[in-house]
Amino acid sequence: MKILLILSNLKTKHSVFDKLRHSSFYPSITLEQLISVTPDKHEVEFIDERWQDVDLNWNGDLVGISTLTPSAYHAYEIADEFRKGGKTVVLGGYHPSALPEEAKQHADAVVMGEAEISWPLLLKDFENKKLKPFYRSKTVDPEMIPSPYRKSKHFPFFGFETVQATRGCPYGCRYCAIQTIEGSHFKARPIKKVIEEIKSFKTKRIFFADSSMTTNSSYTKELFREMKDLDKKFSCYGNINVLNKDDELLKLSREAGCEQWLIGLDSVNQETIRYIGKKSNKVEEYVSAVNKIRDYGITVMGMFVFGFDTDKPNIFDITLETINKMELERPVFSILTPFPGTVLYNELENEGRILTKDWSKYDLRNVVFQPKNFSVEQLRNGLISIIKDSYSVQKSLKIRIDFFKYLFGNIFNR
Repeated sequence: MKILLILSNLKTKHSVFDKLRHSSFYPSITLEQLISVTPDKHEVEFIDERWQDVDLNWNGDLVGISTLTPSAYHAYEIADEFRKGGKTVVLGGYHPSALPEEAKQHADAVVMGEAEISWPLLLKDFENKKLKPFYRSKTVDPEMIPSPYRKSKHFPFFGFETVQATRGCPYGCRYCAIQTIEGSHFKARPIKKVIEEIKSFKTKRIFFADSSMTTNSSYTKELFREMKDLDKKFSCYGNINVLNKDDELLKLSREAGCEQWLIGLDSVNQETIRYIGKKSNKVEEYVSAVNKIRDYGITVMGMFVFGFDTDKPNIFDITLETINKMELERPVFSILTPFPGTVLYNELENEGRILTKDWSKYDLRNVVFQPKNFSVEQLRNGLISIIKDSYSVQKSLKIRIDFFKYLFGNIFNR
């Protein structure tokens, strides 16, 4: 068969300026992992809409589209056009996994969750003209998580590679959608396979797509030990409590090439942390923890979310004060967003507080539910204000200079 795989994206302009402004610098491995479990007898083409355009006149047998919530409507539009042309369309990814009945209105079949088992089964069913409407993932053995197909057509300027060593998150935070796809069971790929994959990279810099590299510290430490001599640089997600207590992990991460830990600090209000269900965060330790990570020569990207029911209007001022104490290099701010499939979405839906189901607005910048202690305008304006206060002209200029040094340094070391 001839198969077309598409990673949908909300913004589909593709001038160089638009790519620099809107797109992620890290290549996605969603499609590449799917290709890796596709039988070799099939011919596969793939489009990453962050960089490429979709040809709606494509001539083949089967179209597979993966979509997140913000790009869901756009994915549906593409799917509808292909189906009008007589093509069979399959939808998958976070949003279809959370709302399969909705997605099915625009597709011949929907894949829910991980696809290592269900995708080859779907292809076999399609060949035998026995395509089912829904394919729900079974538990995937870590041995089955493939090394992605690496012959991508990514915009070549940035020279990053993405790797995934583990899947699954046991924590189940109220607003998080990771379990929709990866489940709550932690799965670790064999370290030997991960190292072989990293060795194959021609680029110097790596991004770990794992939800957290601190879920199983013993595994991560062994992985970092094996990475010491690979001469790579990388960024990865981690939990603040583990990093604050585990000097060995920090030391090994630096020796392995870690340049930045991305940490979901979420809130500077401990009541909010309890509301989220995130037992890993202790607000009183934020400043000392960030300083400790910095002492190892590693920067921190701290991510904060606003709009929880426990937040009061002064949360923005308190957050800014804490950020200044931490001297946080790269704070990232977002509006609380109730993604379908999460505990938060179900709660707000039952309370009648969801204001819109225009999925394109579920981009972490729009207020899509009725906050408890803010008006919609107060929450939106608070986000705008703290972004402006955190990134003064002088500080923004320094961040841009540092980023382009990082970027061009990567290019010359590819």
